[in-house]
Amino acid sequence: MDSDTPERQLPVSERTRHRRLRQQGSLDRDQLDAILAAGFVCHLGVTVDGTPMVVPTVYGSDGSTLYFHGSVAGRSLLASPEAVVCVTVTHVDGLVLARSVFEHGVNYRSAMVYGIPRLVTDPEEKLAGLRRLTEQAAPGQWDYARRPNRKELAATALLALSLDEASVKIRTGAPDDGDSEDARLGLWAGVLPLRATWGALEPDPALPEGVGAPAHLAQRVGPPANRTGGTPVSGSRVPPV
Repeated sequence: MDSDTPERQLPVSERTRHRRLRQQGSLDRDQLDAILAAGFVCHLGVTVDGTPMVVPTVYGSDGSTLYFHGSVAGRSLLASPEAVVCVTVTHVDGLVLARSVFEHGVNYRSAMVYGIPRLVTDPEEKLAGLRRLTEQAAPGQWDYARRPNRKELAATALLALSLDEASVKIRTGAPDDGDSEDARLGLWAGVLPLRATWGALEPDPALPEGVGAPAHLAQRVGPPANRTGGTPVSGSRVPPV
């Protein structure tokens, strides 16, 4: 489906309206999906006992719902069940180094998701949501490792947040001062890209001899750089990046 069609565009609310740097804003839902698919750590903004907190946590997306661990947010939900939270995901792609410090910037991809999360209590949905988290971070690990038992499921707080209210911003390309007076200074300007890769696997010292790393982990070591994010669970409409 074409991303320019209304079905593939993000709705605009007062919270998601682009007010600054509008040229970097996007209403393309496919870009939202790609940003979420490329990572597995988000930052959850929530108010707990009257104090604002921003908590890093892992997440997984199925294209319509964001699942994330939420022990801290769960406390807030019990106290204020209608409280709105903000979840952000950001990828830094490089430093934009201009001729003047004022024009310096960052190439990035970011998404902000607003809404009232719900505590996942249905056992089947909780298992499916935890699978999303696990597979987004380490594809193949859910089927390899032991899965949660009933006691572990009961001790885990999982939250679900709709992706219906989200804001996307993306910055790419060179500095913006190439046609300014500063261009005559004779200074180098350009982009210093940031590429992330997984390092060599570090076995647990307690591993018995002969236990090797599974293929789904070994194949992620090193380049290409786009292995920084997880791969969506099979069947998800979230495109890999």
